[in-house]
Amino acid sequence: MIPNFQKFFYPVLKFTSERTETSLNEIRNVLTQFFSLTEEEKAERVPSGVQTKFDNRIYWTKSYLSKAKLIENTKRSHFKITKKGLDFLQKFNSEISINDLKAIPEFREFNEGVPSTVGQTVTTATDEDFQIIETKTPEEILDYSFTKLTDELASELIDKIKSCSPSFFERLVVDLLVKMGYGGSRKEAGKVIGKSNDGGIDGIINEDKLGLDTIYIQAKKWENTVPIAQIRDFAGSLLSKKAKKGIFLTTSDYPKSAYDFVSSIEPRIVLINGKELAELMIEHGVGVSTKINYEVKKMDIDYFEE
Repeated sequence: MIPNFQKFFYPVLKFTSERTETSLNEIRNVLTQFFSLTEEEKAERVPSGVQTKFDNRIYWTKSYLSKAKLIENTKRSHFKITKKGLDFLQKFNSEISINDLKAIPEFREFNEGVPSTVGQTVTTATDEDFQIIETKTPEEILDYSFTKLTDELASELIDKIKSCSPSFFERLVVDLLVKMGYGGSRKEAGKVIGKSNDGGIDGIINEDKLGLDTIYIQAKKWENTVPIAQIRDFAGSLLSKKAKKGIFLTTSDYPKSAYDFVSSIEPRIVLINGKELAELMIEHGVGVSTKINYEVKKMDIDYFEE
């Protein structure tokens, strides 16, 4: 497991103090050995998927130490410790935290976004703040916040769907599947969905815009776990029609036995529970609207090459 990025501060500063100049590649090797990391652990990515946690935490460690004036850049991907960094390191023989860096006026000004004054009291974070903020890089905080907001939205969506009529739920399923690329147009899809009501099948929709294959659909609002008997009945209906594919959607969830069952039979049945349904709605913009967009940019090092 990759340690939180505060754990990187001491070994990075310590190693840098023993060299006239340090490269990021050297830091990667040192930290790999220091934390006994496996290649699999180093390959783990931040929630956004754009970078590994390992590289992300090295980047922000270097950034924080630079803002505290403990290290300074020498050339691309290389840096060295400063006199201030050497003096600061003398106070520690193990871990260095963000609260330790806050004792440095330059870092406190950067971290709090306001000019610092001599003797200013450093606010101690609560346990929750420390876990969520102090142990994460800024990008991870954004990912954490985004995930939390998305989870809350998903919960709201399912609660709202449960309060709607069955016919509205069927229309919602049409909109979602069309947005996902099934069924051609909304009008074409609406002609078949919700009108079958034949042997446990709520509707039929084209798999593609040309109608080369069809998918049978069961869409049910459910408060408790869907009984496996419902899945078996749906599978039986598909077999009777010689159908190859089916989707069962619900606002609740399925027992493990249901997943075991559909994985062992033909035709192919995909089970979509309430959480997955809400996530697909959010991903494809069904029943939701964008409140605000944030665009995160980084410096283009190549632009500054002379």
